[in-house]
Amino acid sequence: MKKENILIWLSGAVVGLLAVLLVLFGNPLNMGFCIACFERDIAGALGLHRAAVVQYIRPEILGIVLGAFIAGYVGKEFRPEGGSSTITRFFLGILVMVGALVFLGCPLRMMIRLGGGDLNALVALIGFIAGIAVGVYFLKSGFDLGRAREQRTFSAWVLPIVMVGLLLLLILAPVFNPDAGGPIFFSAEGPGAQHAAVALALIAGLLVGYLAQRSRLCLAGGTRDWLLIKDSYLIKGFIAILAVVLIGNILVGVLGITGVNTPAFNLGFEGQPVAHAVHLWNFLGMALVGLGSILLGGCPLRQLVLAGNGNTDSAVAVLGMIIGAAISHNFMLAASPKGVPDFAKYAVIGGLIICLAVGALNREKA
Repeated sequence: MKKENILIWLSGAVVGLLAVLLVLFGNPLNMGFCIACFERDIAGALGLHRAAVVQYIRPEILGIVLGAFIAGYVGKEFRPEGGSSTITRFFLGILVMVGALVFLGCPLRMMIRLGGGDLNALVALIGFIAGIAVGVYFLKSGFDLGRAREQRTFSAWVLPIVMVGLLLLLILAPVFNPDAGGPIFFSAEGPGAQHAAVALALIAGLLVGYLAQRSRLCLAGGTRDWLLIKDSYLIKGFIAILAVVLIGNILVGVLGITGVNTPAFNLGFEGQPVAHAVHLWNFLGMALVGLGSILLGGCPLRQLVLAGNGNTDSAVAVLGMIIGAAISHNFMLAASPKGVPDFAKYAVIGGLIICLAVGALNREKA
């Protein structure tokens, strides 16, 4: 087996294993790793939205960026670059988050949910692939947001420095406004109150960031590459995540392992943790994520890794996703286990229209 194939299989397997372990040590069920959910929690912790049940600075996100930052320097691949349609990327980041919070998860959590038996994630996967297929059509038509240019090194350090600052805020938990109780805000109940120990979550994030940078792990990129050039390299990471989460959940049940939260394989549509069974909007929400990810050049996980590796355009997309989480909760655009609000449906349709316009208007042949 080629060295690079070993690396992508290993990266996917480690992500899947950590997703199971983080649930055992406190993360919400079927949410050992979720880029969208965790960025939403960070937005809440900073007071950007006031949904009290999803407020916590997630060390996994900080670790992914810092792990990729370290891997870039170790591998001599750290490249300060950016300046490619920056404002467009910011708003695409917002739209990707809108779609993810309608489904209630990013592409990574989609695979984790599927590994837990949540068939709503299968509907979302079909939508995700459909959105990617539309994005591939635009790529074949000459879609391009412009060439990234070399940036000053400090510009590429900004987001990793911000992540270190967020880590300090998490550890020190300063109260800036005693009357309001924050920021920084911490959920007392709900998903935001369920989390593994800071050190464990940070180490998990560092490991995922490091391996994802070395292997180029990207859930949208795997489907894109297969549809474009029949390259299955990145899809192997996709498969490894699903397989390890599936096996891990089954083994936890068979062996009777228990933890703070106990993963389990529960096949079906109903009764899934932090999920809803409104199939049309699971499909369309992830279609928006798939299309937006292709236009951005990578899924939410890949954007974090690229940002850590010096790409300031991806850093802007990450900031867009965090702001998108705040907008989703402040404007009632996020779904919940109870269902999908009407405002969220309008937002997904509008987001798809905007992404189609971005794809059509940024083709070289246009």
